[in-house]
Amino acid sequence: MAGKDIIVIGASAGGIEALRALAAVLPRDLPAAVFVVQHSAPDAPSVLPMILERAGDLPARHPRDGERFERGHIYVAPPDHHLVLEPNQLMRVTRGPKENRFRPAVDPLFRSAARSYGTRVVGVVLTGGLDDGTTGLLAIKQRGGTAVVQDPSDALVPSMPLSAVTHVRVDYCVPLVEVAPLLARLAAEPAEERSYPVSDELDIEVKIALEDNAVGAGLLELGEPSSYACPDCHGVLLRLKAGGPMRFRCHTGHAYTADSLLAGVTENVEDSLWNSIRTLEEAEMLLRHLAEHLGEGRQNGQAEALLDQAADLRRRADLVRQATLDHPKQ
Repeated sequence: MAGKDIIVIGASAGGIEALRALAAVLPRDLPAAVFVVQHSAPDAPSVLPMILERAGDLPARHPRDGERFERGHIYVAPPDHHLVLEPNQLMRVTRGPKENRFRPAVDPLFRSAARSYGTRVVGVVLTGGLDDGTTGLLAIKQRGGTAVVQDPSDALVPSMPLSAVTHVRVDYCVPLVEVAPLLARLAAEPAEERSYPVSDELDIEVKIALEDNAVGAGLLELGEPSSYACPDCHGVLLRLKAGGPMRFRCHTGHAYTADSLLAGVTENVEDSLWNSIRTLEEAEMLLRHLAEHLGEGRQNGQAEALLDQAADLRRRADLVRQATLDHPKQ
C-alpha cells in the first residue's frame, strides 16, 4: 500500500529561513521525497540546496530534467525553471510560461503532483506574498491529497498561507515548528486507495507547464476572453471558468490570479510613467541644446522660444515624476 510519500512545499518571502528550519528537523529516514519551490530571481545564484543540506540530515539538490526521484531526498526547483512531477517517479525541469509572475512557481509543482500521484500527495504552503500555491493546493485536495498550511499568524509574510486557508478546505493549519513533525507522521501513513478524477483543466495546465503550446493543449476550452491584456506579453487574457480564486491565462500560457495580475499591471504602470519621464527629459535636453546653438548664431528670438518649450517640458516631467513617486505599490 502506497504511503503519503510525495511532499510538495511552496514558499516565497521569508521562505528560506522557514525551509531551513523545516530541513533541520526532518528525520533522516523520512519515507517520502520532498519537492520545494522557493520564489527567486531568474539570475540569482541558487544556494538553497546547500542551505537545506547543511541544516539537516536529508540530501538536497537541484534535479536534472528527466531524472527519477528517491525517498529521503529534497529536490529544489532551479532558478528560472518550473519543477514538474510526472508518473514513474519522473521529474521534469522546464521553462514553461511564468505563473503568478514567477518561474519557478508553486502552482505548477502542486498541480503536477496532484495529477500524477493523487492521494499520495501532501501539499504545504509556507510564508510568502500574494497567493501562489492556492490553486495548486486546491488541485491537491480535489485529487484526494492532504493540505498543510503554515498558520498565517506565525508566518513572516502571511499572504500566501492566508489565501490558502481562505480558498481551500485545508487539513492542517499549524505553526512552523509543528510542520516537520506533522510531515513525518503523514509520510508514515498509508494513502487512501481511491482514484479521484483528473479534470480537463488540471490536465491542460500541467501540459502548459511542460512547455506544450497553450492553445494546442486546449487552453481555449477553459475560459472566455476578458478585457485585460497580459502584463508579460500583452496578449488577450482568458478568464478561466473553473472554481476557486479568479484566474486568467493568455494564449502563450502566462497565468495569473487576480492579485498577481493587479501586481503586474501596477508594475507596468510605473514602468510607463518612468518611460514618460525619460522621453520628456530627453526632449527638454534637446531643446536646450538647440537653443544654445541658436544663441551662438545670434538668433536670440528663436533660442528664447526653444527655452520656453524646454521649461514647459521640465514642468511636465516634474509632474509625472511626482505622480510616479506617489503611485501605490502592490
